[in-house]
Amino acid sequence: MSKPIVAIVGRPNVGKSTLFNQIGKRRVSIVDDMAGVTRDRIYMDATWLNHEFTLIDTGGIEIKSADKILTEIRTQAKIAIEEADAIIFVVDGRAGLTSADEDIGKILRGTDKPVVVAVNKIDNLELEGDAYEFYNLGLGDPIGISASNALNLGDLLDAVVKTFPQNETDIRDEDEIRIAVIGRPNVGKSSLVNKMLGEDRVIVSDIPGTTRDAIDTHFFLDGTKFTLIDTAGMRRKSKIEEPVERYSVIRSLRAIDRADVVLMLIEAPVGVTEQDKKIAGYAHDSGKGCVLVVNKWDIFPNKHDRSTNRFTDDLRDRLGFLQYAPVVYTSALTGQRVDRVTELVKFVAEQQSMRIQTSVLNELIRDAVAVNPPPSKKGKSAKIFFVTQADICPPKFIIFVNEPELLHFSYLRFIENRLRESFGFEGTPLKFVVRKHNQKDDEQSS
Repeated sequence: MSKPIVAIVGRPNVGKSTLFNQIGKRRVSIVDDMAGVTRDRIYMDATWLNHEFTLIDTGGIEIKSADKILTEIRTQAKIAIEEADAIIFVVDGRAGLTSADEDIGKILRGTDKPVVVAVNKIDNLELEGDAYEFYNLGLGDPIGISASNALNLGDLLDAVVKTFPQNETDIRDEDEIRIAVIGRPNVGKSSLVNKMLGEDRVIVSDIPGTTRDAIDTHFFLDGTKFTLIDTAGMRRKSKIEEPVERYSVIRSLRAIDRADVVLMLIEAPVGVTEQDKKIAGYAHDSGKGCVLVVNKWDIFPNKHDRSTNRFTDDLRDRLGFLQYAPVVYTSALTGQRVDRVTELVKFVAEQQSMRIQTSVLNELIRDAVAVNPPPSKKGKSAKIFFVTQADICPPKFIIFVNEPELLHFSYLRFIENRLRESFGFEGTPLKFVVRKHNQKDDEQSS
C-alpha cells in the first residue's frame, strides 16, 4: 500500500517550511524571512503514531500576483493540493485572517480533500485566542501551533492521521514482481510498457500528461508473474495546466511505494536532470530495486563505439547513490533491447531477495577486518563482534559492535563493497543497523 501524501500549503512567510522541518525532525527546506524562498515542492517521509506518510512542502500561494515566479509557485501548490490525500493549511496567528488566507481557503473548500488548519506562531497560552478567528475559513477546528518551538505539533498530527484511510489492504501474489515505471514526463514510459507487453495496452502520445492515473497491467513471462505500474502522466485532472517538468514527482512516489523494482527512465538525448535525481533518490531511499533504462538511444546524437561507456560514466557520476543499479540502453520506439529490461528486473528481484548464511557472512567480515581494521577515535577502536542478515527486499544487516559511534559511515561503505564483491546484490540498496548489545538500534543505510 502506498503511503498517504500530506501537502503543506499557505500564503508566503507563514512558517510552512519551519513546520515541514519540525515534522521531519531535520532541516530540509530553506527557512528564511524572505517570501518566496521555497520554489519547488520538497518531500520527505515522516511517521506519527505508527502512521507512515509522505510530507510535501510547497511555495507560498499568492492568488492575485502576476509575477512569473509567484505564478509558477502557485501552480506548484495547486498540483500538490490535487495529488495530496490530506492538506495542512498554515496561517499566521499573529497577522490574523487575511484576504489571501480567505482566497486559499476558498480553493481548499472546493476540493474533496480533508484539510487541517494550523494557526502558526501561537507561542504561548495568551495567544491561543488568536486562533479562533480562523473558524471563519469554514474548514473545521483550527489548531494553534508554534512551528519554531514545536508546540502542539502532536495535536496537529493527530488530526492529520485521523484523515487517513483505515484498514486498507494490498492483496498480492507472493511470487509476483511489481515494477514501477518512473521518470520525467515524455521520456517514453508508456511506449516502453507497450513494448514490454507486446501490445498497445496503454495509451501512447507525444503530448506530456496523456496518462492521468497509474495503470496496473499484469502479464506472465517464462512462468513469472509481473505487474507493471505505469505513471506516465503524473497528474489526475486535465484542468491543471503546468510546466511538464514540474508534476513528475508525486505520482512517482505512489508508484515507487507499491513496487519491488523500479525502472528509472533517462532520456538519452537530454541526459540526467535534477528532476531525474529527485525521482531516483526517492526510489533509493525507499529501498527499492532499480534498473536504469536509458531510452531513445536510437536518436542519441554522435553515437560511436565509446558512446555507451561515456554515457554510463556520466550516469554513475550524476547518480552516485545508484552505483549498484544495472544500466540498459533501449529504444521503446524500435524495441531495441527492450527484452533485456524484463530479464534485468527478474535478476534484480532475485538479488534483493538473497539471504546469506550467518556463518558465511561472518567469515567474510573477519577477512575484511583483517585486511582493513575498523577506525579508532581518541585511542579507542571499533570492534565488530558479529554480523547477521535481518531482512530482505532490501537486504538488511545488523552489525554488533562495542561502540556504535566508532563505526564510521565510510567503514560501512567498505563493508558494503565487500558484500557486493562477494555476493553481488546488484540492483538493490543495502541497509545496515549498527547495534550495541542491549541498546536501541542506531540505523544507518547506504
